[in-house]
Amino acid sequence: MADLFDTGAGGAAGGTPRDSRHPLADRLRPKSLSEVVGQAKVLSPEGPLGAMLASGSLSSLILWGPPGVGKTTIARLLAAETDLSFVQISAIFTGVPDLRKVFESARLRRQNGQGTLLFVDEIHRFNKAQQDGFLPYMEDGTILLVGATTENPSFELNAAVLSRAQVIVLERLSLVDLEHLAQRAEAELGRALPLTGEARESLFEMADGDGRALLNLIEQVAAWKTDTKLGRDQLAQRLMRRAAKYDKSGEEHYNLISALHKSVRGSDPDAALYWFARMLEGGEDPRFLARRITRMAVEDIGLADPQAQAVCLDSWQTYERLGSPEGELALAQAVVYLALAPKSNGVYTAYKAARAAARESGSAPPPKHILNAPTKMMKEIGYGAGYAYDHDAEDGFSGQNYFPESMKRPVWYLPPERGFERELKKRVEYFAKLRAKRQGG
Repeated sequence: MADLFDTGAGGAAGGTPRDSRHPLADRLRPKSLSEVVGQAKVLSPEGPLGAMLASGSLSSLILWGPPGVGKTTIARLLAAETDLSFVQISAIFTGVPDLRKVFESARLRRQNGQGTLLFVDEIHRFNKAQQDGFLPYMEDGTILLVGATTENPSFELNAAVLSRAQVIVLERLSLVDLEHLAQRAEAELGRALPLTGEARESLFEMADGDGRALLNLIEQVAAWKTDTKLGRDQLAQRLMRRAAKYDKSGEEHYNLISALHKSVRGSDPDAALYWFARMLEGGEDPRFLARRITRMAVEDIGLADPQAQAVCLDSWQTYERLGSPEGELALAQAVVYLALAPKSNGVYTAYKAARAAARESGSAPPPKHILNAPTKMMKEIGYGAGYAYDHDAEDGFSGQNYFPESMKRPVWYLPPERGFERELKKRVEYFAKLRAKRQGG
């Protein structure tokens, strides 16, 4: 059994557990950066942190990643690797007076020849003024700041702080990483978990990429009194699955709606349904989804399938009538319809071009021949003069110019050869030929 397990953090397979009064996650906390699981991309010699340590030029850092991937552990080990005093605070519980004391202690420590690595957990919780307070101490070398955040730093942190710190992205642990961590835990505990292969995989799925959560789950499983291996269903009865990580107002919200939108645009109904379901499972308001689905119909399908917009509005109305959960099926049907509909951004592109031209052309007036002339004076100065009534023209089309006289006629709407816009393309080309003929004549 001892040969099966990597004792990594110092556990002895088959031996007596070390101080079992401490939680398993604490007992398995890595003693060196080489023992950190799942972050080889940043810790390897070729990675950003590995390269910094090798060159002896560690800079201030922002560690960005989901819970349970080793942010605190890495910060503590970086301090040990660089002989800096490790000081840890939490933005949730630390006020301005506390920060002053931390900075003053770091200043005194520096005068005595000892540097300070200040680890700030949940750094995004500090407001702008508090974040600005770090800057002078970062610049004069009083502290080397290592902040940890689960939120996108570009949204939550001041540009001034970001310009003085390198953002290190830590990844959620893969199933392989979680298996490696589980083997370390079993070595520390001195026995294998009483689970079948399927149940073991289910345990990893419950952890959802969070190493600390996995070790807490393993600790619960290891405490069970059982002489047989438990299957997936038995495990599910004894353990609750963790709620999926989802913040309806944070980055995860935007990540998932982006994934849904791009899956629809990419004509993949299965992927679109998956991300739609992920958002619902995370507690997203179905009305927000109804609105975004309708936007997809307008932006990415447009006139290639004019019915798509109506399908979305009907599904939205059906949801309002039925409510959850039955009404969500109507929204799901709209998602599938959009994914399989022909795609076109022809009108969307033309609209953006027209808006840009409207801004650039300023106050250029319409040509006089299409201006109304309700007064005698307006008629005398040429309003409406020469206007050709299209219904009186051959083919019901006069071919007159409707743009400002100072503006060269553009071509913005270029319908693609997809869906209903095949027919619209024929009409556009037909009127272009007539216009050239009439204007030429």
